[in-house]
Amino acid sequence: MITSMPELLTEYGLLSLFLISFCASTLLPLGSEWFLVVLLLQGSNPVTAVIVATLGNSLGSGTNYLIGYYGGDWLTEKLLRIDKKQQQRAESWFNRYGSWSLLLAWLPIVGDPLCLVSGMLRTPLIRFSLLVTTGKGLRYSFLTLLTLQGAEILTYSGTI
Repeated sequence: MITSMPELLTEYGLLSLFLISFCASTLLPLGSEWFLVVLLLQGSNPVTAVIVATLGNSLGSGTNYLIGYYGGDWLTEKLLRIDKKQQQRAESWFNRYGSWSLLLAWLPIVGDPLCLVSGMLRTPLIRFSLLVTTGKGLRYSFLTLLTLQGAEILTYSGTI
């Protein structure tokens, strides 16, 4: 029987990773990177873990896009808690760098508003999806590489 949150998370490893990654790019102020590292150190398949985290996080960003596309101020401010200042900052990035700025949708603070503004500005969904998924996939891939190389170094040195 599962008795604690850590046990619940690790019992349902990849499903938990998907849900945490999804939530991390929508409503909840949390990150998913820590859990990816935990799963990798527990021996999860790196390719599968990166795909699951990327998919969850990208779909979460897609939720922000859809709120920007179809939603109004109430959804933006009350549900996502993105104020006018954050929206203006994201819109400035978007106007300066165009839809290519979506490659940075994984960044804290500006990433969620970027996806929202992208929806508000009616970026084509295919372009949005490709850019956001590419940026998030590269971030998770880089983190995976660092984690695995770090674990190898620590194992080799006898620390782990």
